[in-house]
Amino acid sequence: QVQLVEYGGGSVQAGNSLKLFCAVSGGTFSDSAMGWFRQAPGKGRQFVASITAAGISTYYSDFVKGRFTISRDNARKLVYLQMDNLQPNDTAVYQCATPRFAKTPGSVMKSMTTAALYWGQGTQVTVSS
Repeated sequence: QVQLVEYGGGSVQAGNSLKLFCAVSGGTFSDSAMGWFRQAPGKGRQFVASITAAGISTYYSDFVKGRFTISRDNARKLVYLQMDNLQPNDTAVYQCATPRFAKTPGSVMKSMTTAALYWGQGTQVTVSS
């Protein structure tokens, strides 16, 4: 059973940075794409970023491109999301996810259904103006 635990969220003012962490246990981490999603109050879940199993390729939504960076450490089974120049509309619960089928490419994570992914419990990010 794959378990994902996120941490690193918090409250910051606009223009500042935060780094999120996702610790993974179970499964075959080094064979699995990883991704971050977010859900703001009253809104649906949005894809934020994903990274391939080897960490060679990354994918971003347009609204975070150039501000957020996803990376991973396969030896430590950690996934990171560095968030710079945060804005109030980045306020959301951020969740780490990985495909239930380990060989799924990272490029398709943005289109996957909730049921096709393992999810962490999420970490709150609040950005004030």
